[in-house]
Amino acid sequence: MASADITQALRELENSSAPQQDRPSGYKRLLDQIQSSSTASTNFSADLGVFIDSVLGENLGIVAARPLLGAAVESIKALQDPDAKIQAATTALRSLEPRIVSFEEQDAQLREMLADTYQAQEEYVEAAKVLQGIQLESSQRRVSDDQKVDTWMRICRLYLEEDDTTSAESYLNRAKNLRHQISKPEIVLAFQLSEARILDARRRFLDASQAYHSFSFSTVLDEEERTRALSSAIICAVLAPAGPQRSRALAKLYKDERALQLGEFGMLEKMFLDRLLSPDEVARFSEKLQPHQLAKTADGSTVLAKAVIEHNLLSVSRLYDNIGIDGLATLLGLDADEAEGYAARMLEQGRIAGSIDQIDRVIVFDGSEASTEGGSSVPRKLITGKGLRKWDARVQGVAEELERVASMIQLQYPVY
Repeated sequence: MASADITQALRELENSSAPQQDRPSGYKRLLDQIQSSSTASTNFSADLGVFIDSVLGENLGIVAARPLLGAAVESIKALQDPDAKIQAATTALRSLEPRIVSFEEQDAQLREMLADTYQAQEEYVEAAKVLQGIQLESSQRRVSDDQKVDTWMRICRLYLEEDDTTSAESYLNRAKNLRHQISKPEIVLAFQLSEARILDARRRFLDASQAYHSFSFSTVLDEEERTRALSSAIICAVLAPAGPQRSRALAKLYKDERALQLGEFGMLEKMFLDRLLSPDEVARFSEKLQPHQLAKTADGSTVLAKAVIEHNLLSVSRLYDNIGIDGLATLLGLDADEAEGYAARMLEQGRIAGSIDQIDRVIVFDGSEASTEGGSSVPRKLITGKGLRKWDARVQGVAEELERVASMIQLQYPVY
């Protein structure tokens, strides 16, 4: 409840017979009185609320009221107690709401200040909701494209702090329409990072890896931020489904000289070189993952476990021409039905090439690269033909090498 002396002073100002142009000075003195007593009074929020209600009344015109409201906003910003600042700003916004069309600038200032306070208190959702109330499409004030995108990206980042990717993506999509009109580099960087984080949370790991890797080359960022982005790019590439597209992403990261300094390089190297991964290596790598990257999929396995199984299966296809289903299950640490299911799915999606002989319980791999598009398993007759051609090529290579050695001996010892 407002203080009695403040209420009485406002009543006198409202009933004063003073000229219209002299009334703002009286309101300004009263605001100074409210502000000076803010540290000792517990009624600051209520006092400020009745003050704003009076300013918004019929005693003052819009032109005279705007500077007074601006001064009221500054008095709220000067408060040191976060709880008092939140209470006062919330009260002020509630008073402004009926006449927001005439005072959009003051409303935006209050909302930005209130959002800053909520964010400092780590109440990210509340901060985002406050910013959502800012009128960005207005005929009363000019809002640049940079200001619009900056506000949308801030809301996006606040929702990402709470892992609400659905709400974050909706504001990212709004900013995407104006992306090419942004002039500030820091806003562009915020957009790129937010896009990468959303792709990561959506488990679109290949796209996320590419976005993080591009972000890591920005010269505006300091070295620590670039290193963190590169680390995230490697992690997302490791978690991506095995196949030709991931192989290209791994190759790009493996050739990045900065990757040698990262703890994730060991896993990156093994995956790039198609080496089998042990459970201990996978366990150590899992300690670096975020909670959403450890979430379970529909079949009950984690994203990492599924990625490792598919990688090991791809590595087996490079090491062996054929393998029994039971032997494959042993290598993958699965039962036979699960191993066959993984192989069948990767064959169907075209991520490895070959066929499954369910009668003999053997998987035959085609040595050629799998297609990047979906496809079916390769006929056994074609695989046999390719195998013979590979054998012929190897025999030819040995013969050519033997002929080269013989020629070198003849040149070195012509008498023989």
